[in-house]
Amino acid sequence: MRSNINNLLPGSLHANIKMFKRVKNFLGVRPRVDLKKLLRSGAVVVDVRSAAEFGSGHRKGSLNIPLNLIPEQMDNLNKDKPIITCCASGMRSASARSLLLSNGFKEVYNAGKWSNLLKYMEDQNAMHL
Repeated sequence: MRSNINNLLPGSLHANIKMFKRVKNFLGVRPRVDLKKLLRSGAVVVDVRSAAEFGSGHRKGSLNIPLNLIPEQMDNLNKDKPIITCCASGMRSASARSLLLSNGFKEVYNAGKWSNLLKYMEDQNAMHL
């Protein structure tokens, strides 16, 4: 018979592990996903930085929907198509991912920094300034 590790942990340690799992889920920390494959299959990149940040440089072909506008703009996104969120550091894109998932989007991935997606571009001039 397998023992349940949760029964062996003191209450506070068990609570800390649960909290860690919740934080990982919120931030979108999951087993590695093949972003290149998703992009090739037509995933939509949603850059949730401000318009000014987006204007200073972004991945060609990405949509700019600042995080605060996601609730009113999400109806313009296809819920059945994979979405990759990105921002300056990964925090806002994690929030956007969580928001989209809680509103019925099926496949939403947090790429973290927008520049992480540049290495998956076919075109070497993939950054738009």
